[in-house]
Amino acid sequence: MAEEGGSGQGNGAEPAAPEAGPVPNPDGAVFISYASRDAGVATALVESLERHGIACWIAPRDVDAGAPYADSIVRAISGAKALVLVLSENSVASMHVSKEVERASSKRRPVIALRIDDAPLSPALEYFVGESHWIDARAGGMDAALAKLISAIRKSAPTAPGVVAPVTLSAGEAPAAHREGRRSQMLLATGLAVVAVAIGALLADKFWPAKHVARQQPGAPATSGAPDIAPGTTAIPDKSVAVLPFLDMSEKKDQEYFSDGLSEELIDMLTKIPDLRVPARTSSFYFKGKSEDIPTIARRLLVAHVLEGSVRKSGNHLRVTAQLVRADNGYHLWSETYDRELDDVFKVQDEIAAAVVGALKVSLIGAQDQKRAAAPNSDAYTLYLQGREISRHASTKADFDKAVEYFRRSLKADPTFADAWQYLMFALSDEVIDRSVKPELVSAEMRHAASEVNALVPGSAEAHHAAAQIYWSLDWNWQAATAEYRRVYELTPNDYAAVRQFADVNLCVVGDDTTALRLYQRAIELDPVADWNYQQIAYYYLDVGMLSEAESAIRKAIDLNPMSAERNAFLGQILIARELPRDALAAVQRESDESARRWGLALAYQALGRKADADLALSNAERQDADTNAYGIAEVHAYRGEMDQAFAWLERAYRQRDFSVSSIKCDPLLNNLKGDPRYKAFLRKMNLPE
Repeated sequence: MAEEGGSGQGNGAEPAAPEAGPVPNPDGAVFISYASRDAGVATALVESLERHGIACWIAPRDVDAGAPYADSIVRAISGAKALVLVLSENSVASMHVSKEVERASSKRRPVIALRIDDAPLSPALEYFVGESHWIDARAGGMDAALAKLISAIRKSAPTAPGVVAPVTLSAGEAPAAHREGRRSQMLLATGLAVVAVAIGALLADKFWPAKHVARQQPGAPATSGAPDIAPGTTAIPDKSVAVLPFLDMSEKKDQEYFSDGLSEELIDMLTKIPDLRVPARTSSFYFKGKSEDIPTIARRLLVAHVLEGSVRKSGNHLRVTAQLVRADNGYHLWSETYDRELDDVFKVQDEIAAAVVGALKVSLIGAQDQKRAAAPNSDAYTLYLQGREISRHASTKADFDKAVEYFRRSLKADPTFADAWQYLMFALSDEVIDRSVKPELVSAEMRHAASEVNALVPGSAEAHHAAAQIYWSLDWNWQAATAEYRRVYELTPNDYAAVRQFADVNLCVVGDDTTALRLYQRAIELDPVADWNYQQIAYYYLDVGMLSEAESAIRKAIDLNPMSAERNAFLGQILIARELPRDALAAVQRESDESARRWGLALAYQALGRKADADLALSNAERQDADTNAYGIAEVHAYRGEMDQAFAWLERAYRQRDFSVSSIKCDPLLNNLKGDPRYKAFLRKMNLPE
């Protein structure tokens, strides 16, 4: 497997582009060192530190377009107040992380490690990071660890090489939180209107209708390991294959965004074969940088075969090797090496996919036409891959703006590149849904992008998904969007995101619980380590009253991705429904997101009968979250039986164009409102079926 680069290098890192040079790290900023597999943890960490007034430098966010990547890293470390290391199995295995820590130490910069798993230290790291010198997030929890980390950073100063800043927690120092978020977007807005989630939302994969609030990307840290068997699955089909991330064999190891992109394209192509089972990117990339052998990976992903390979890119020359392996005996069914120019990369992908289909004797009958409208030129393709990687790890408006700019540059290089048009529209849609840009400012560009996708690949899943996104994010036309999402699912029934988003539609718009459950289970089967799959099925179980199943599912999501915000608060909601208010309060108190914690405390104290505490928590939420979580405040008032206030806050969320209101039909916290005539009137106002 490919080694994962420090500070995300080689996995989503923004490669050199033809413009301005690097900007040194601003004095006093903290350099964040992490393996690319831990990008979700690192992103959440930066958001928390910066919320507490601590400036951070993290790649790829702070690498300017056109800047040599390695030079930017070196300059940033040299100008840093301290280096914070996300210490994990992934970073221990990363040569780049070791070099970053070593350089920080040589420059007398304090090295402060945040340990998130039990991996033993490598000799290279052990010299600089002893057991007494790390902050342990495993025992005391992330809140306490972040508080200690903030305290340590504030006290840190350049010191002798190899010496780690002392770590003490000041009395009364408040725990850190990840970000101000809207818990209420975690249902339909996370599964449909927004994503990201997953994916980041925007771009967890091509058929993701929206962006998740927590913005944890596929491949975010997991501590429990992939499940051996997906729920409801007892046999491994012979016509099945997992595409592992291809190795970046380039001399400078700076083309991982390209090798990952090629792997994702192959997953996307093979997913469209009706008779072939192909795990999604989340599951295949879960094993990146890990020491698992092929049989173990195949067993965990429920496949009989594995496709692996490598990419060596030098200038415009490309060498791709690929091999298809039978997992149970290690037999190579097929292997090939391709020496081509970069402009031929799509032809290489087509040939590899065709070889896999031929080797597995899979029928192409019923498969969507794999031909592309036009192969983009090399400049357009490179800029597109860079934009996609930036968006995958994006967590701020500035990040998404940068991704949008890369997609625009890609299209300037090749206006016939359908994928770039689609991803441009997704990035702009994310910003609309997140309310970081007004719809009227980008509506024309979004509609133009969608029309270009339809003109270039008419009738395709991509074209229908583009139409669905316009109906959803701009028009709030849920019925038209539902019809388009249904068509996407019909065209790509093996695409886990298409399956899951159609499950969300059935749960909250159509109201078909039986179909929703079947589709959620199918999504888990297709992508057994995607934490968002377990979160979404937890929402289903809560909605239909299967409370123990809901608790198990959300705990699985937390276990797979403990850094994701807002899930402990949701666990608290489930425990309240189970009439376990003390356990609910404990869960909410573990919540890292400040807004979600206030929301959860208001509910938990109410359930405990602690009215004064509940009133105070709700008052704090109304004071601090009125512009970001009006819908959540409405939920609390509804739970308390305060109908007038609940409808007033719902109306406020509607005026704010909060997409959370699209989930009102499947929100148990609003059950008290359903007998009020104002509830049906609100449904009509939202154009939702009664």
